[in-house]
Amino acid sequence: MIDLDRPAQYADVDAEGMLGHILGLPAQLREAWSLVQRCGLPGSHGGADHIVMCGMGGSAIGGDLARSILQGEASVPIAVIRGYDLPHYVGPRTLVLLSSFSGSTEETLSACSAALERGARVVALTTGGVLAERGYAASFPVVQFNFDGKPCEAVGYSLLLCLGVLARLGYVADRTVQVEASAALLEQMGAELGPEAPADENRAKRLAQRLYGHIALIYGGGLMAEVGRRWKGQMNENAKSWAFNEQLPELNHNAILGYQFPADLAPRMRVVMISSGLNHRRLVLREQVTAELVGRWGIETERVEARGDSPLEHVLSATYVGDFVSYYLALINDVDPSDLDVLNGLKARLAHFAHD
Repeated sequence: MIDLDRPAQYADVDAEGMLGHILGLPAQLREAWSLVQRCGLPGSHGGADHIVMCGMGGSAIGGDLARSILQGEASVPIAVIRGYDLPHYVGPRTLVLLSSFSGSTEETLSACSAALERGARVVALTTGGVLAERGYAASFPVVQFNFDGKPCEAVGYSLLLCLGVLARLGYVADRTVQVEASAALLEQMGAELGPEAPADENRAKRLAQRLYGHIALIYGGGLMAEVGRRWKGQMNENAKSWAFNEQLPELNHNAILGYQFPADLAPRMRVVMISSGLNHRRLVLREQVTAELVGRWGIETERVEARGDSPLEHVLSATYVGDFVSYYLALINDVDPSDLDVLNGLKARLAHFAHD
């Protein structure tokens, strides 16, 4: 097993250097925000009645996080669509943000075709590919960025490009000050959670060690609800580990009843409660009571507290802890966090059927 306090061993498992991308997130935030401030966006894309963000996986999570941050501010409804089809209401009065890291995500390309057919106001967020080609051919804005890594490592782009486009078009307030504060906070956290910080002082290393050999139940509510989704995806993709996500307060109305059986699973489960002081006070109370209830069945709860002053800082700081935890758990599991062979095989299989 990798010794987390010996960073020289990391390269034996982390063949593609994911750690560098995690540590580079503060710089990515600054670059993404600078990029979106420079891009050309037509004023005609403002004033829509609905906002729809389309994407899959690491390209969709930015929309989820953005929606969480903006839900108390945006004057029009915001929806995140993961799939091929668009809601019936999408039309000329809808702004559609198409987020595809590669520009070749089949679900997002399908949504693009539907949006154009209905006359929606379209913006693409991508590194290139077919989506960028369609944008240039159809003359809709393309916010194109360069990133040498995996989609899940580009969360700074997927989140801040969404926020930046909406701010530039007048749907929400500018967040330049908050972006810089978030980048500075994550730089501080990188020193606290990074490889040189020993496990007895590094909460990400300790949490990864406690999650080893367990199924993680990631809980979050309010501002942290979609952060929990991000944690779950990172645990699956990077650590190749079983993890599930439930959201408060909904889980108190159903999931909490399902922990009694099979009773022999309880010792192998562990709850991770992601909390924010900006959430409704009743959510904070529910977190405490929920931890007490699962403890009755022998399930331990780990708590992760968001940091900062703004919703953006809280979302990014809690997300950052999860990225480090999933990375360290991958090392403990002795699996390359960048290995996507199973996913690539699935895509190849689907492509084969598409051409039958």
